[in-house]
Amino acid sequence: MTSSPQVLEFARKIRARERAVGYWCVLDAPVATERIALLGYDYVALDAQHGLLGYSGVLHGLMAIDAGQRAVGLVRVDDNNPTSIGRALDAGAAGVIVPLVDTAEQAAAAVAAAKYPPLGRRSYGPMRSALRVGPIPAEANASTLVFAMIETPEGLANVKDICATPGLDGVYVGPSDLSLAVGGAFPGDPAIQAEFDEALAAVADAAATAGVAAGIHTAAGTIAAQRFQQGFTFASVASDLTHLELAAKAHLDAASTED
Repeated sequence: MTSSPQVLEFARKIRARERAVGYWCVLDAPVATERIALLGYDYVALDAQHGLLGYSGVLHGLMAIDAGQRAVGLVRVDDNNPTSIGRALDAGAAGVIVPLVDTAEQAAAAVAAAKYPPLGRRSYGPMRSALRVGPIPAEANASTLVFAMIETPEGLANVKDICATPGLDGVYVGPSDLSLAVGGAFPGDPAIQAEFDEALAAVADAAATAGVAAGIHTAAGTIAAQRFQQGFTFASVASDLTHLELAAKAHLDAASTED
């Protein structure tokens, strides 16, 4: 069994630096995740770092995403270590987003954890991923994506070297942490807008020079469209939790309006 058409096409699109739009899920709600995955997003990312879901939530979320055979599932793992990365991939993730990458050496370690020998040191045990990605190691290596998050002062300073890491498919900006990294008192601090914009440009330029994808998290589709204009090639939109709150609040406000 080779990798599914959706996985292969998504890997091709990312590596060709074509635009891809994704959605971000933090809730352990597979039925909701399944419905989101049917909307037409290129990918749905499950947040195992800050999200409210454990390993079973990741597994069930990936199964829900794959059920529609449209979007592919990515996982932001909780740490840059072989166990976290391997478990996400074994569960069927088409790729991993690895947080807090500060150096090219750390990026290389993430790649090694995601690739089977001879390209890396991933342990063979594709309990579910064999149904979607592989199970032949060379096929899994060819279609599995690895993204390093740029969200610290060190990562920003080393972004060119990180982007040049062999086997790395792209970088991914966490805007909240990046705001703090450039001196913001809180995420989105307007006092450091110029520094933040400069940092975004540095990431996008480094990725373009290295020929890898440049991704970013955004709060809304309109912001995602803006980031594409600024040189980013893929973007995740909001999260299920924030949209649930916004929709509920909007309906409450509408129902509470007096004649």
